[in-house]
Amino acid sequence: MPAYDFTRRTRHPSDPDVVVVGAGLSGLAAARALTGQGLTVQVLEAQAHLGGRTATHELDGFRLDQGVHLLNTDHPEPGRRLDLDRLDLRPLSPGVLVHSAGRRYRVGDPQQTPARQAATRGPLGSPLDKARLAATLGRLAATPAPRLLARPETSAARALADRGLGPRTVDGFLKPLLGALLGDPSLTTSSRVADLVLRSYARGRLCLPAHGTGALPAQLADGLPAGTVRLGVEVTAVATDGVETARHGRIAASAVVLACDARSAAVLLPGLRVPSFHPVTTYYHAADRSPLGEPSLLLDADASGVAHTLVLSDVHPSYAPAGRALIATTVLGRRGFGAGGPAGFEPAVRRRLAELYGTPTEGWEFLSVRHLPDAIPAMPAPHHLRRSVRLLAGLYVCGDHRDTSSVQGALVSGRRAAQAVLRDLGLDTASRSADVAA
Repeated sequence: MPAYDFTRRTRHPSDPDVVVVGAGLSGLAAARALTGQGLTVQVLEAQAHLGGRTATHELDGFRLDQGVHLLNTDHPEPGRRLDLDRLDLRPLSPGVLVHSAGRRYRVGDPQQTPARQAATRGPLGSPLDKARLAATLGRLAATPAPRLLARPETSAARALADRGLGPRTVDGFLKPLLGALLGDPSLTTSSRVADLVLRSYARGRLCLPAHGTGALPAQLADGLPAGTVRLGVEVTAVATDGVETARHGRIAASAVVLACDARSAAVLLPGLRVPSFHPVTTYYHAADRSPLGEPSLLLDADASGVAHTLVLSDVHPSYAPAGRALIATTVLGRRGFGAGGPAGFEPAVRRRLAELYGTPTEGWEFLSVRHLPDAIPAMPAPHHLRRSVRLLAGLYVCGDHRDTSSVQGALVSGRRAAQAVLRDLGLDTASRSADVAA
């Protein structure tokens, strides 16, 4: 491909080489890769904060993320783009807790041998069923990702039904787990994506940054030259030679990268693909002490409306003020909240939490609710894991909606967009292949 012609643009000396629209993970990852090659970049963010759906907000000493974005240590891209030691990742307890039929069980610890897992108590059926589950996770962990991607593709729900696992294993563990990790309670997600997610679950550990998921975009931004990120700048139109803004005039550039969410990107570029989405609603409660005492993901297998819950202050004490506990609870799907909206559903959530944790919750303080109707881009079969990020020379788009709906996917997409820019500008002399991981 011929090198892009810098000289055919009329630009002010203060104009950047590249404008990135959006200061979420993908946009900041793209900006880091571009500035690392000596280009000047401006990242324009309409909001007053970084991070988009991975932002963290402080409320009276509590650290509230936009939602519970669990990281997995098996995903390679965060380790390449971020300083994980600085993030101080805190692992959750091995396996998960599952509440089923009035009882709570620990299941799905990939570190245990199949024989040990078969002997554990729980709602997963007979010892043979448990041994089959352990063997299934073990095979997924050992299977290279390209082989998983070559399997016939259907929905995750259909694939689970066709694999010979006991119904109690599927309903009591795999469906709640995948629903939590994919944000998809109906499991319409591609079976290939679900296999990649289970493979990472079996190979790695779920974890959270000690100081909230907002630490991810903050670290990416800290690695950019001063003045690169401009908050509160709304972009109203884009072209291959720059952008128009609502209150800051026109900014010329040799390339523009759209790194905002899929709906906002389609407003700026009508006709751009917009996926369907999985809504996520997160309720935050404060208590005088932890109802659990350990950083375990607690899944609700009884279809109560609650999907999962986690005591964030058990993950790291800084999530809550001294002497308090912070509990985050997730409700998935497009449920009818009624006239009271998501906040009106809080009493039902609180009652269910009393059953899940086995402790009274009347005295808990309701801090906040975060309802994101477009939280997670859907990935039904057939799912294209690497949608093109290059629209035409000078105009690019990235985000988790172009790869996989995860932190991994957002970072990979930002890196791919930066590589496409560099190729068009004649600056990318090395060709690197992207790792495939959910």
